[in-house]
Amino acid sequence: MPAESAEPVDGALETRGLEPVPDSERGGRVRELVPTWVAANISVLLLTMGAGLVIFNGLNIWQVLVVAIASPVVSYGLVGLISIAGKRGGAPGMALSRAVFGQRGNLFPGALIWVARWGWETINAVSGAFAVLTVLDLLCGVKKNTLLVVVTLLLFVGCTFLVSGLGIRALRVCSTWSTYLFGAFSVLVLGYLVVESDWSAVFAKPAGSTAMMVAGIGTIAAGGISWVPSGPDFTRYLPRTASARKMVGATVGGAAVVVIPMVLMGAVMAVGTPDLASAQDPVSFIGNLLPVWIAVPYLLIALVGMLLINSMSMYSAGFTAQTLGIRVPRAWAVSVNAVISLVFGFLLMVVATSFFGSFISFLTLLAVAFSAWIGVFGADMLRRTRYDAAALLDTTASSAYWYRGGFAWQAMTAWGLALVVGLLFTEVDWFGGPLAGTWVGRNGLGWAAGILTAGLLYAVLPRAESAAPAADAGAGEPEPEPEPAGSLSN
Repeated sequence: MPAESAEPVDGALETRGLEPVPDSERGGRVRELVPTWVAANISVLLLTMGAGLVIFNGLNIWQVLVVAIASPVVSYGLVGLISIAGKRGGAPGMALSRAVFGQRGNLFPGALIWVARWGWETINAVSGAFAVLTVLDLLCGVKKNTLLVVVTLLLFVGCTFLVSGLGIRALRVCSTWSTYLFGAFSVLVLGYLVVESDWSAVFAKPAGSTAMMVAGIGTIAAGGISWVPSGPDFTRYLPRTASARKMVGATVGGAAVVVIPMVLMGAVMAVGTPDLASAQDPVSFIGNLLPVWIAVPYLLIALVGMLLINSMSMYSAGFTAQTLGIRVPRAWAVSVNAVISLVFGFLLMVVATSFFGSFISFLTLLAVAFSAWIGVFGADMLRRTRYDAAALLDTTASSAYWYRGGFAWQAMTAWGLALVVGLLFTEVDWFGGPLAGTWVGRNGLGWAAGILTAGLLYAVLPRAESAAPAADAGAGEPEPEPEPAGSLSN
């Protein structure tokens, strides 16, 4: 007997949870992915990270350009590839993950990914609150205080909860409009920087080491890597005939159109403001570098973007919570992450002494935490093109995805060992693995080691046998032509 039942999508409010989307409701289009992933990157934190590449990594503008181009290609390339599972199975990523790890085994990577999202949502909530505080300071001269911190956090998280609770349709509408507005004002900011920046100083900066450039790619890419398990959440409404190549292209293109100019703008700003990347407040510098008539509308639009990032993260987190057995509707599952964002956000804004240091350390560990799951799930996609809809929802021993005692030991072994390997090569402010001093560690490639270890181990281990032949995810629907394993074709 399936543990979760299907609910229809009706009106603006999405009520469908973990259950696979039937073919009759798959009216999405690939081009809708572009504004989705544009919105996922509308954050002034990219400016701060671009500044960090100059100040902490010691890179020049040409090296920053390479980092800015390579990062979204690497990270959102992975997002796009894993997103293909969404159109194959019509279910959220962490629900499809049950087919790989087993109904009980999936609880382990699911719990880690859910906890990791707390930090990502906290960082975005803090950035949004700082944006509000900066606008209040610029317009009204109101300075930051504890009460104002609490109020701004409540407002930001409350709006996030509202939008993410409405579901995929609300996210698509908001993403589209924020894309247009943010794009227009980013061009305005870019034009101002072109006129006002000291370009002789920008181009005179000497080059940094190759190791720092590779590490910079990992740092910028970490944000995108955190979206990989969520990729199928935003493609499950696409028809099975949707082009996989176009899905990957739309995902990478949507992210790159924001990441590249934002990182470059941050690098240019850092030349004239060397304390930018080390500031406790990652947003207020915009008010100092730009005139009020540009800074205020730009921050307000960026605020909408950061709200959308958190809404998308909480939207996926709701599914992850449901896969962990929290038996509430997705919209209510989102509330757990909202409360956690409030608590952790308050601590980061009031107690923490270095936002940027905490942020980079978090991003590094975040990428490692997600990497082991990416390697296993990605390797599984190379040989699985169909998912059993009933088995995904059936959490009892009768499920085809029960395997042995609810665990697929092959996936669990590869995931666990890869997680350890990734941490061995990783070093942050408060943690250092014993192999962090090696070439892999110095180049910040712990996350890459995790992905490769997981994928290779899972590929060589014997395949877990399902309790029953896998049926197509669209139970009761006409069966489409099977997609070749590992193919990026239609």
